[in-house]
Amino acid sequence: MASTRDRALDAAVALVGEQGIRALTHARVDERAGLPRGSTSNWFRTRDALIAGVVAWIAESERADLASDARPSIETPEQLVDALSGAIALQTGPLASRTKTRYAIFLECAGDAELLAPLLAQRRVFVDWTIALLTAVGARSPRDAARTLMATGEGLVLHRMTVDPDAEIRPVIERAVRAALD
Repeated sequence: MASTRDRALDAAVALVGEQGIRALTHARVDERAGLPRGSTSNWFRTRDALIAGVVAWIAESERADLASDARPSIETPEQLVDALSGAIALQTGPLASRTKTRYAIFLECAGDAELLAPLLAQRRVFVDWTIALLTAVGARSPRDAARTLMATGEGLVLHRMTVDPDAEIRPVIERAVRAALD
């Protein structure tokens, strides 16, 4: 069984993903997690500490998603398209609540460098991962291509999360990967 801390963090991510950042209170997290009142505040004394905990939790979850044993080998542009399309489908489908939470926290923390630091560190992990993938599939300028490819992917995620949940993924990613390799 998950610890009270893990249950609180899972509940916090779900709350923010479903109801927005304003829903993030210790009492609501306790209620959502089925924990005794005050349990969340035992782990996270302030709202900022709770937000920092959620940020760290999201980063840990995303790093686990990128673990080498959890991802397929990517050696061709086609495999890259498959991997990125699958990742976007996950982020906008089964992991949509986590994705919405990440976006909400990015916006909430934009002016707070300390709270934003773990998300920015996690982003650097994704940038490095994308650069390595683009290098492996033959991009001539992998750093520039990574910026373009990530912006396209992030735009598509945001588009699917907000205005068109059924927007096609693969054609957009195929075009972006082709452009990244030019």
